[in-house]
Formats: sequence, structure tokens, C-alpha cells
Amino acid sequence: MGRVWWCQAGDYSPWSWIVLSRHNSQHLIDPYSFTHILHGILEFWLIGLVFRKVPVAWRFVIAIFIESSWEVVENTYYVINRYREATISLDYYGDSILNSLADIICCGLGFLIAQKIRLWWSLAVFVVMELILLFWIRDSLLLNILMLLWPLDSVKQWQTTL
Repeated sequence: MGRVWWCQAGDYSPWSWIVLSRHNSQHLIDPYSFTHILHGILEFWLIGLVFRKVPVAWRFVIAIFIESSWEVVENTYYVINRYREATISLDYYGDSILNSLADIICCGLGFLIAQKIRLWWSLAVFVVMELILLFWIRDSLLLNILMLLWPLDSVKQWQTTL
């Protein structure tokens, strides 16, 4: 798929906190790492609904498989261009390999957190994290999904006033 191992710009710091830059999704950790934690929380509960009798260890494997599959899809030409067309991610050229691996780990972390804190605390963590991301980077998991599927110019304009 032509992905680089680490930051395409040659910056080898482990994190990047600037969303509107070419460093986004190129380092181990970035603001979108938190959305992958939310993926894990959602996957814990949704997989649990579908596969109630499957042991948690196997549900974890399913979650990691789903997240790994998403990382492959997210880094296809089509989805990269969709991000660039429909969202504020104009400088997005796909994730580095290490960023994708870290995103998968963050999903696993979210899954394990949800397993420990149960449903109501999971919902609280989800809402609080979404709100923090909205105020911090003017993006979040739910807003990202909205903008990918049904882009709104008003949202995109609000996001660019960062």
C-alpha cells in the first residue's frame, strides 16, 4: 500500500498534537489516538451484543481483527481521498505503519477499559472524550463519521477556524 514506517516528513518524535499538519497520523500518538480508544469501547459492547456466549478473549481477537481491517481500509486510495475531499484533513496522505499499529493498540486499550468499567462508565468516558476532542481539535469519532458519510460545509468551516 506504499505506507512509510514513520513520519513522511522525517520528524521522529513519538507524538504530534497538531491536527492540521502533515504530521497528523504519522507518529505513534496523535489526537486521533483517542478516537481509536473509543473504537475499542464501542467494539467491546457491540461485539458483546452479537457474540454474548463467546469468551471475552475471543471477542478481543475479533475487535483487533475489526480494527486492523479498518486500518487497511482507511489507508486505501479511496478513503484517503475521501478524507481529503470531505473533511479538514487536507494534508492527510494516510497513516504511517507505526501509527496504524499504535491505533490498533489504542483500540485494544479501549476494549480492555470498557471490560473493566462496564456500560455506564463506558458511556460517560465516551461522551467526555468526544467533548474533549471537539473542544481540543474540533473533531471527534462521531463527527469524523458524519463528515465521511455526509459532509456538511458548516461543520467543515467551523473545524477550519481552529
